[in-house]
Amino acid sequence: MARAGGITNAVNVGIAVQADWENREFISNISLNVRRLFEFLLQFEATTKSKLASLNEKLDVLERRLEVLEVQVSTASANPSVFASH
Repeated sequence: MARAGGITNAVNVGIAVQADWENREFISNISLNVRRLFEFLLQFEATTKSKLASLNEKLDVLERRLEVLEVQVSTASANPSVFASH
């Protein structure tokens, strides 16, 4: 009987070791995917910041042009004779 118990115990240990390896592989896969997600988010943040900075520069240029146009329209409205054809 001692021999049968030893075999059963060895089988149980083998099953436990197999389960442990499967758990480690699962955790490793989860960790890898979390790392990939983190790297993607870092890249996304960098790209988004760059694009937003570029858009901000373009908006600044447009705002300055609009201000110039507003001054020109205001000047033309205040003094229409300057723009009248002769």
